[in-house]
Amino acid sequence: MHAMNALASTPAINDDKPIKERRIPKRISEAVRLLVTGECATQKAAAERAGITPGHLCEVLKKPHVQVFIARSVRQTIASGAMRASARLNQLVDAVSEHVSLDASKHILAIEGIKPAHDAQLSVNVDIKAGFVIDITDPARGNNTGSKLIDG
Repeated sequence: MHAMNALASTPAINDDKPIKERRIPKRISEAVRLLVTGECATQKAAAERAGITPGHLCEVLKKPHVQVFIARSVRQTIASGAMRASARLNQLVDAVSEHVSLDASKHILAIEGIKPAHDAQLSVNVDIKAGFVIDITDPARGNNTGSKLIDG
């Protein structure tokens, strides 16, 4: 009962107030944009273009609210790329090369869950035991050489 009293006396959290998002400085958001879009390949290059030091950018990128901003930016960039990729894939269905057209068609059908059945299946037994063991020890040491039959 003592634990129940402790829980009951804990003040209730007020869910009416919205959680205030921490602000991302313009230079940091610009550096993130440069990295996410691929305009800059390294944090050092992005920091220099955004007008901040690489060390400061490295420290800021580790903060949780900046990690959330990065994840959101990445999802937006991927969504944009997915739209472009789907349009390009549809264009490749009508490509001049029959090979490219076939591959694009197969890929689209596979995404939709339509795949060819695997009619021919091959089963290989790899649990075969040898009937003979060949002894290749040095006869000068007094060891016998030759073949020995073992039971498998």
